[in-house]
Amino acid sequence: MNTQQDALEHLRVIRSLMEKAHIYRAISAPAALLGGTLAVACAAWTGWQMRESGGISASASHLFLIQWLLILLISGIANVILLAREAARRGQPLVSDGMRIALRAILPPLMVGGILGLGLIIHLQNHVMAALIWVVCYGLALLATASFSPRSLVRLGWVFILLGLALFWAWAANGDIRLLPSDEAPATLIMGLTFGLGHIIYALAVFLGRKPEALTPRE
Repeated sequence: MNTQQDALEHLRVIRSLMEKAHIYRAISAPAALLGGTLAVACAAWTGWQMRESGGISASASHLFLIQWLLILLISGIANVILLAREAARRGQPLVSDGMRIALRAILPPLMVGGILGLGLIIHLQNHVMAALIWVVCYGLALLATASFSPRSLVRLGWVFILLGLALFWAWAANGDIRLLPSDEAPATLIMGLTFGLGHIIYALAVFLGRKPEALTPRE
């Protein structure tokens, strides 16, 4: 190895160590609170509609995918805006090294979950399995950032995975629910419990923390 190669190898190691020491929050707590509130409101509205009509009407059943994609879009835009403000406050670009690392980590599980979920709803009309796959893949995406994320996001990832697996087991073992004529109701309940309450609790835990986790040294 010549002198130039030796210097490049040292730079690569230093950069790797810096990346591992960097803590990056890919999900803003206020955006999580907004998305969670919208998810709970959507689930509650769907439940109210069912109570009033005695079930999900044919005209409303196709709205499941539209509703949750709209909530994802609003929450995603809010998250990007808040991350941009935080980056500007720190004098950094929005697309920082931290964001690049986070995107490389979360995109594979999110892509798998998104495509499988859309296929299950559009072609197989299986809303419950789609919701469960979204929940588990979202948890896997959060855990993929464990080496540089604050602990609260890692815990949130584990909550999504364990809750998704437990809900899958409960659904698979309960024939009365699994064989319902329409599965939008249990799917909506799953989305409200996980993406709704899960994100609200996460945001409140961050807000009520004694000090910003981004400044807390990792053990």
